[in-house]
Amino acid sequence: MKKLFERLLWKQDPAVYQQKDAKLTPSLRTIDLIGLGTGMVVGTAIFTLPGIVAAEHTGPAVPLAFIVAAIGAGLSALAYAEMSSVLPFAGSAFSWINVLFGEFFGWIAGWALLAEYFISVAFVASGWSAYMQGFLASLGVKLPVALTGGFNPRQGSYVDILAAVAILAVGILISRGVHQVSRIENIIVAIKLLVIIMFIVVGATAIQAHNYVPFIPAHRPGTSFGGWQGILAGTAQIFIAYVGFDAIAANTAETKNPQKTMPRGLIGTLVLGTGFFIAVSLVLVGMFKYSRYANNAEPAAWALRQSGHYLTANLLSVVAIIGIFSALIAILLASSRLIYAFGRDGLLPSRLGIVNGRHVPSHALWLITLLAMVLGSVFPFTFLATLVSAGTLVAFIFVSLGIYALRPREGKDLPDAQFKMPWYPVLPTVSALFSAVIFWGLNKDAKILMVGWFVIGLLIYFVYGIRHSIINQEHGK
Repeated sequence: MKKLFERLLWKQDPAVYQQKDAKLTPSLRTIDLIGLGTGMVVGTAIFTLPGIVAAEHTGPAVPLAFIVAAIGAGLSALAYAEMSSVLPFAGSAFSWINVLFGEFFGWIAGWALLAEYFISVAFVASGWSAYMQGFLASLGVKLPVALTGGFNPRQGSYVDILAAVAILAVGILISRGVHQVSRIENIIVAIKLLVIIMFIVVGATAIQAHNYVPFIPAHRPGTSFGGWQGILAGTAQIFIAYVGFDAIAANTAETKNPQKTMPRGLIGTLVLGTGFFIAVSLVLVGMFKYSRYANNAEPAAWALRQSGHYLTANLLSVVAIIGIFSALIAILLASSRLIYAFGRDGLLPSRLGIVNGRHVPSHALWLITLLAMVLGSVFPFTFLATLVSAGTLVAFIFVSLGIYALRPREGKDLPDAQFKMPWYPVLPTVSALFSAVIFWGLNKDAKILMVGWFVIGLLIYFVYGIRHSIINQEHGK
């Protein structure tokens, strides 16, 4: 037992990652990172979650849930910024924790990230499908009910064909190389932000003050609606909006001068994304009573149509259809790099760690693409939204606590950080506790499924990963 415990704590030499990741081309700049991060943060979530969270949890107080989530994500972003400036490797938290705490804990952190990425791809594609269906319906085109949503025989839906098509299209695009993808991403994000501003301006003309009263509805006993309980439940669901931080960090090995560029990209994404979230959610709940947004995956376009702004609504839908692709690009890019990192370390089959002539880990990319196509086309949108935050929060806790192992090694066997998390040693603990409290606010199903996900991860590690890991080659079997 003692030998097993010692084996679980074997730490990876950062030089190994530096050598293996050299096959990835560093081409991303600060603006590219902000484009990737904002494409994810201001992606599906900004067009979909404010209405759903307002109806199910917060009422008009949905901006408060975004602010609380931003505080928690902001604390974690500071930890991410320091980590990525010292350890600029693919795989983000998986690679960092592997170096700092050992392979086993690295695998746990990485497995949590995989849940986040895997479900995020499906969630974003499901949101895109909802907007595409709304847009097509406005033109008088309707798909067969059986092809319009996740598996739900009661409602007559069996597969979301548009979600699967969206994931496949993005997989093909990413396979052409990260440099070309970043250019497309930046253009899409710029257009999307302009249209969001237009929604804020036009929607503000339809605001009715009485829709804000009461701003924080009373808590309904036995439910997660109303009061601060509702705000906390809304915060937990909204956390999906901030997976963009890890999506940025996953591309550290493909970033120019990551020691400076990565912190700027992370913090820039946080500031920009949070500002837009607060503005959009305030306008949305002011236009109509929050209860009217229940189970509506395209609330912004719906609110504009109901207000008589048909042209703006259709323009918003078109941009959402195009713009949500930017979120798919960011998260599918990050998830393929995580699968690559697992293969690179031998914890999954080594073929997944192969980089092709275009400097793309193609085997990892197509594995996550095909699996996400299945998940996104079968599971319903709201179910996916609930689950994805769990993996994000677990990763945030690991990275925040990782600062305590990182800081003593900086300037010794690891480089000095170009950016340091302030108020050390207090703030890393505050950050970890903040994420833990929000995790506790997740619904019961999310927690149970997360436990099941970890059980699967442990089985894979002890049956396959621990025997095939490249660390065995360094320490001896």
